Amino acid sequence: MNNNRVVITGLGICAPNGTTIPDFTEAIKNGSSGITHQPDLEALGFSCQIAAKPSLNEDRIAQYFTPLELRNLNSSGIIYGVIAALDAWKDAGLEKSNDDEPDWESGTVFGTGTSGIDKFRWAINKIDELEIRKLGSSVVVQTMASGVSAFICGKLGLGNRVITNSAACATGTESILLAYERVKSGQAKRMLAGSTSDSGPYIWGGFDAMKVCTFKHNNEPEKGSRPMSLTASGFVPGSGAGALVLESLNSALARNAKIYAEVLGGDANSGGQRGLGTMTAPNPLAVQRCIKQAIENSRVGADEIDVINGHLTATSKDALEVENWKKALGSSADNFPYINSLKGMVGHCISAAGSIESVASILELHNGFIFPNVNCEDLNPEISSLINAKCIPQKLIEKPINILIKASFGFGDINACVIFKKYKND
Repeated sequence: MNNNRVVITGLGICAPNGTTIPDFTEAIKNGSSGITHQPDLEALGFSCQIAAKPSLNEDRIAQYFTPLELRNLNSSGIIYGVIAALDAWKDAGLEKSNDDEPDWESGTVFGTGTSGIDKFRWAINKIDELEIRKLGSSVVVQTMASGVSAFICGKLGLGNRVITNSAACATGTESILLAYERVKSGQAKRMLAGSTSDSGPYIWGGFDAMKVCTFKHNNEPEKGSRPMSLTASGFVPGSGAGALVLESLNSALARNAKIYAEVLGGDANSGGQRGLGTMTAPNPLAVQRCIKQAIENSRVGADEIDVINGHLTATSKDALEVENWKKALGSSADNFPYINSLKGMVGHCISAAGSIESVASILELHNGFIFPNVNCEDLNPEISSLINAKCIPQKLIEKPINILIKASFGFGDINACVIFKKYKND
């Protein structure tokens, strides 16, 4: 079996605060929020009436889909995913395969949570009204879990492995690990990794009903998502997609591709909903084990990590997450790495969270900056008792970064962790 080095050669983004890489880069450096008031949530009586979703106009969407596809396309997750994926492919300097033969050496792992939920609702109404023949031919492809990866496959002509993974909030980070393993083993020359999440009340309603979303900032949306803050009162729902092209180093060098970063390795596991782990809460032992194993698999030292891009959802579990990081890394309060959370700007993008946050992480590595933790001026004292407050930057820091660790922890007590390194032509 091969043991290829794996690098990232393309990025694509469809985030609430930026739908192109240049716009997204500026947004995260400046701490710009994509969270806004949602009149439909207010009209429906949601407790949380703010959310974050990408801003796209019809002209932009029409660049990625044919008129026939757009005629009945109302799956926001597929739209976000295809835009991010095709932009990442283009950013990597790649083209779609010709019309005669698939690209056997390229594939995709593109995850989601629930696909085409608006299309489901529309279809159910048609069936209830006994109008089955009016469903048309697009219901299945928009509502099947693998719809997004199928669309991407067809757009690019991918002939290697094409799958959709689903691991709750860990979906995006897990997709990178699955793609990494495929390229490292030599089973593919390159893989497009990423994840997407639908927008709207039918995807966000369940979380509102669980009372895990904030309701205290409906009149000041940009202040609603407050990771690591004393006044954090629940997460703000979000949506969008992130995409990354993972490629063997040899392939990237052979075609003189731009290289953003190297993927060193990672790990994924489950706490089995044992001990303190439940369907909605992580097992601390599993979280710590996942982090430690990711470090071991990547062959780096815990003291070499410069930045942690955490899961950190602006809930009561933020302090526990920081404690888990501290224990797993064996850090003291003063030698703890920098830690940040993108969710203060984009909310919790559910199944898209890991991929969007990984794109942000790669941009930090590649461009040499650490984006600020917004809405964290009143740091939770439980966290400040664990680590030095200087580890939680509230303003942009511009400095070289060598190694960054990204983790996501999801419903079902599942965890995923990946380690990125700044690429040096050695």
